[in-house]
Amino acid sequence: MKGVVYKSTGSWYTVKGENGTFYECRIKGKFRIGGIKSTNPIAVGDHVVFEVETKGDETVGVISKIEERDNYIIRKSVNLSKQTHIIASNIDVAFLLITLNNPPTFTTFIDRFLVTAEAYHIKAVLLFNKIDLYNEDELLEIKYLAALYRKIGYECIGISAKTGKNIDKVKQLMVEKVSMFSGHSGVGKSTLINTMESKLDIKTSEISEQHMQGQHTTTFAEMYDLSFDARIIDTPGIKGFGVVEIEKEELGDYFPEFFELKQDCKFNNCLHLEEPQCAVKEALENEEIAWSRYKSYLQIMEGEEENYRKDIYTNT
Repeated sequence: MKGVVYKSTGSWYTVKGENGTFYECRIKGKFRIGGIKSTNPIAVGDHVVFEVETKGDETVGVISKIEERDNYIIRKSVNLSKQTHIIASNIDVAFLLITLNNPPTFTTFIDRFLVTAEAYHIKAVLLFNKIDLYNEDELLEIKYLAALYRKIGYECIGISAKTGKNIDKVKQLMVEKVSMFSGHSGVGKSTLINTMESKLDIKTSEISEQHMQGQHTTTFAEMYDLSFDARIIDTPGIKGFGVVEIEKEELGDYFPEFFELKQDCKFNNCLHLEEPQCAVKEALENEEIAWSRYKSYLQIMEGEEENYRKDIYTNT
């Protein structure tokens, strides 16, 4: 039987079969997936082949094969730096929820998310949440950020998961698609999903006053069927995106505004660092490219993801 993985708890997987029935499944033997050193061989969103076994009153599925993935979102495993963690696979749209404060989302984090989405050919949309809570100056900052990313080509929507502002716009982008919501703990992912589909009643949590960050209420990624012909993958709050599997020579290609200028650089293998007649550096000096984007590029290029993850709540 074929099915789609809706939940992974490490050793057990909830799979929705083609017949619409959910099965609790385990893995048959060990899986090696295209050389990926992953802490989770099977991810939410995977299309799998499984057999159903009945033992007494218990029906259990055994996964024997994973179909080839269209794409996936990956990050460094938090505790095992040499291994990776596949957050979800076969995603049509990846939404990143951004908040200016409570908790803060910095451009370095946004850019790492976008680079990962670009590298794995996933459409990315930026959702600026909690706009009902911002004062005039904060709203101006949101407008500035949205303009910065729209200029590059990303869709940006200001929303309020609590008041429902622009939620219909987000839903329109999700119809007939598998979407993923991501962002720091406390940015309102679960509240947003509950606003769209109140019957799900996904657990939410208040922001920790001491650290101005959310409590981790979503432990594992999980997919949900929504009433408006959409599927959503809710992911655990992420502190940092360690960009992996990207060669230094390729990195600039995942910054669309850099890629556009690449042909105008003197050297076709220009890394946009110290090379002469670099079109990206010239555009930077002429303020045609945002300095925050170039700063993110340098951080990823220099492999600073470990320090970045520790310092996520300090603006460094």
